[in-house]
Amino acid sequence: MAIAQSAGPIAAPSPEVRKISSADMRESLAQGWDDFLSKRGDLIVVGILYPLIGLFAAVVAFQGPWLPLFVPVAAGVSLLGPLAAIGFYELARRREMGLESDWSHFFDVRKRPAWESILGVAALLVIIFALWVVAASAIYTMLIGPAPESVRGFLRTVFLTPQGWTLIVVGNLVGLCFAALVLTISVVSMPMLVDKDVDARTAIDTSVKAVMANKGTMIGWGLIVAFLLVLGSIPAFIGLAVVLPVLGYATWHLYTHLVAR
Repeated sequence: MAIAQSAGPIAAPSPEVRKISSADMRESLAQGWDDFLSKRGDLIVVGILYPLIGLFAAVVAFQGPWLPLFVPVAAGVSLLGPLAAIGFYELARRREMGLESDWSHFFDVRKRPAWESILGVAALLVIIFALWVVAASAIYTMLIGPAPESVRGFLRTVFLTPQGWTLIVVGNLVGLCFAALVLTISVVSMPMLVDKDVDARTAIDTSVKAVMANKGTMIGWGLIVAFLLVLGSIPAFIGLAVVLPVLGYATWHLYTHLVAR
């Protein structure tokens, strides 16, 4: 009698996703704020790392031919937000389980069973960020041409010419598409990989399903995230030291509402 040979590992089915309401979204934000307040002294110190990265990117973009990429680079840093927030997902997970969750555990996420999958999704987010910068550069070159020699010339071109206003509209629409892509693939996948031992494909697939099942609510979530990130970026990205931890915690709680664990 023939013995059936294994065809390889069988992919785990995606977890069940739930329909959520605006009330769940508000509750997630409230829980994120509560988590932040409980550890605010530690996490302001940890959270300041992300604003410093954004500020560094902005300074680099202001140099010479990189000037036209100032806004795309500064805004595009938010595409890496889910990557910067994984430490907060770990702290939220530990707090939920009643474990010690001070700042010293922020990098314990690297000890999670799905760490390699986390790195895989993180690499995907970095690639998306790089593609956004390339796209923004191409749009500027196509509509405006060579980089200006001064900040004044750049601002005059962008705000006082038809080509500049076209750049603003087209750039924002393209940026919105990149932001929607990042939200769709990461809003559930990153916290899920911190929470469970699953592969990156399963996590991303679950994230896409959750967003598709809650289109209206997730559009609202994306607008809230965008508004808070812009608010936190003024001035000089310093406000992100508060916004990022709150959004990181809130995204963890949103994940617990979206996915049957």
